[in-house]
Formats: sequence, structure tokens, C-alpha cells
Amino acid sequence: MLILAFDTSSPTASVALLRHNTILYEVLINTGLNHSEILLPAIDEAMRKVDLAMKDIDLLACTSGPGSFTGLRIGCSTLKGLAFATEKPAVAVSSLEAVASNICPTSRMICAMLDAGRGQVYTACYRLNKTGALEKIGGEKAACPQEIIKETEGDVIFAGDGAMRYAEIIKGSGKKNFLIVSGAQNYIRASAVGIIAREKYRRNELINPATFTPLYLRPADARPKKPLFENN
Repeated sequence: MLILAFDTSSPTASVALLRHNTILYEVLINTGLNHSEILLPAIDEAMRKVDLAMKDIDLLACTSGPGSFTGLRIGCSTLKGLAFATEKPAVAVSSLEAVASNICPTSRMICAMLDAGRGQVYTACYRLNKTGALEKIGGEKAACPQEIIKETEGDVIFAGDGAMRYAEIIKGSGKKNFLIVSGAQNYIRASAVGIIAREKYRRNELINPATFTPLYLRPADARPKKPLFENN
């Protein structure tokens, strides 16, 4: 199975091509450019490097959130467009699960944190089950890092750009069993998205491109301005 996977849910962007679980090509882009300028050229470059065409792809996958509102709209719209145009099956993957998968294998609980702005992070916790698959503990939510740290106990490893941003708060919690992963493991990799997507495909967890929408977890930061004058 050939898989095209990509992520635009965070400040970085990533594109990968996989054959089953083998990575054929992967790029992580952290240039600060808008994802709308990056994504399609990066997909074209991936196809060229591996000498594939879109007709060769068996499965499409991208992160569906939580994450950057603009980034998610770009990624999910691209997924929908490719799925409609090619009639290929498509899968949506949690951004938090993709981050957590960077840490496997581990006996610790994994707390994935993505920077949500406004002093908050998007977060969810995971453990490896007996089969070695990630299993979510509780739900995904947006919260203050202090609140998450207060609620979290035991041997925990934190990952994601939210963990990097609030590392001092985590380290200053006084909880000696808390660890933060190294820099490279905090970025969402499209290859991880593709590997998770393959398992979801096996379980027939496909999206319907006509109704698929990103997972935002909270309202957008942008608000329409109030009119200067209102009619009574």
C-alpha cells in the first residue's frame, strides 16, 4: 500500500510517502511560510523524488486537529480535494496522537501538548496497550498547562511544541517523575501520520470527503469586528 500523508496543524509542515510502514520520502518544513505556499509544492516534490504519480497512491492521510486554525483548514481542504479528484480512500489522524507516537515505545504515560495560544495547550494522554498500540486516556481538550500538570500524576513524558513552550512550568512543578522529550521528537512527522492512517484504514475508519471537517476544540481566535454604529 502506498500512502501519501501530510501535516499542517502546527507551525511546521510535513509531507511523507510510505509503502506500508516503510518511509520512502519525508520532509519537515519549518521556514515560517504560510502552509498554503508550502503544501502542494512539497507534495509535488515528494512525488517527483520517488517517481510516483497521484494515480499510484492507495491511501491519503492528514492531521485533522487540534492545532492551528488556518493550518488545519489548508490541510483538510487539500485532503478533501485530493480525495474527490482521485477517488482514493482518505483517513484523518489526530495531531496529538501523531505527536505521542514519536515517543514509542515507552512504559510511561505520554502527555501530548500542542501550543494553542492564549496561554493554553491542546492536550491528550496516551499509553501503549498490550499489543503495542497507542490507547488514549480520556479526551482531547484545550487547557492551561498549569491545570494539566496539577491533574497529572505518575511517570509521565511530555511531548509537542506546547511541552517545549511550557517546559519551565513542567520542570518547576516539583514532580520528579516528569520528563520532556528532546527537540526533534516534539514535531509532528507526516510519516507517523501515515503509519497511524494505515491502521485506521484496516479498521475501515475512513472519512467522507463531503462531510469531513477539522477538529478545533475551541472557537477561532479571530472575531468579526462590531459595527461602529448599531441600529436600536
